[in-house]
Amino acid sequence: MRATVIHAPHDIRVEEVPDPAIQQPTDAVLRVLRACICGSDLWAYRGESARQPGQRIGHEFLGVVEEAGSAVTGFRTGDLVVAPFVWSDGSCEYCAQGLQTSCPQGGFWGSVGSDGGQGEAVRVPFADGTLVKLPADAASDERLLTALLALSDVMGTGHHAAVGAGVTAGSTVAVVGDGAVGLCGVLAAKRLGAERIIALGRHEVRTDIARTFGATDVVAERGDAAVAAVRELTGGQGAHAVIEAVGTEQSMRTAVGITRDGGAIGYVGVPHGSGTGLDLSVMFDRNIALRGGVAPVRAYIPELLPDVLDGTIDPSPVFDLSVGLDGVPAGYKAMDERTALKVLITP
Repeated sequence: MRATVIHAPHDIRVEEVPDPAIQQPTDAVLRVLRACICGSDLWAYRGESARQPGQRIGHEFLGVVEEAGSAVTGFRTGDLVVAPFVWSDGSCEYCAQGLQTSCPQGGFWGSVGSDGGQGEAVRVPFADGTLVKLPADAASDERLLTALLALSDVMGTGHHAAVGAGVTAGSTVAVVGDGAVGLCGVLAAKRLGAERIIALGRHEVRTDIARTFGATDVVAERGDAAVAAVRELTGGQGAHAVIEAVGTEQSMRTAVGITRDGGAIGYVGVPHGSGTGLDLSVMFDRNIALRGGVAPVRAYIPELLPDVLDGTIDPSPVFDLSVGLDGVPAGYKAMDERTALKVLITP
């Protein structure tokens, strides 16, 4: 089969690789219908996170079960399914508490020795604990299929940030970051009943999507100017809940600066850079809580799925460029140069 591999920074290739096969009775083999490129994939692309030459890449995908191992009970050939970005056994204590990202037998797609999502097929370990079944007729609905793909990562990650930030009905929320996760954070905050949502971003195409998703205000400034603008919008107090969806030192400093005393930050931006930007004494004095981390999206899919199916939430607009497998290297370049927000892959 063909799959995307990374050989070096800025060297993404689509190559012939061995076909996936059942290795354990709990495995399934999935034919990929839709995949995409994540903003976090760009850290490997830029050389900011290490990868072995020839390592697979990609962790967001959905598709059809081609084969199921003898111990798989929840799925059969032909089922349409979505895969969260981490596989998990579904039976350990962490999985039971909804923290599948800490499953001792779990792992990330594209890690050394595993398949990546940006290819024609994937071997799925622990299929019963990992995959979530989708309605079969969704396969013929292009918009719905694209919206469902967002459940593999960005929609669940935006929701994780909103939950961590303590978004409640009537609250004021600020979202730092105008990437796909930040935009899905706006959508999640709206779904949870936020009354006011302030989106921080400088790219008009993206902030237009934020407004469509429920943002009531847009702040285009950065750094101290952004903090001042949000405080002006909130009567000097800041937001009750802040979603941090970037992961840099500056973005975290901004998040702390715009949080209301007694508020909380939900952080899901993959940390990168020289430091965290956290000043614990400031957070201590102002009673600011910090919650978040790697989103256990497998725990959130059953909650979010009905709202995607009935159109209550539609994250599909975050995908603004579609490519086939041959176009994946160009898709990475487009996202790296910020000419694309999120690239959809149709193998």
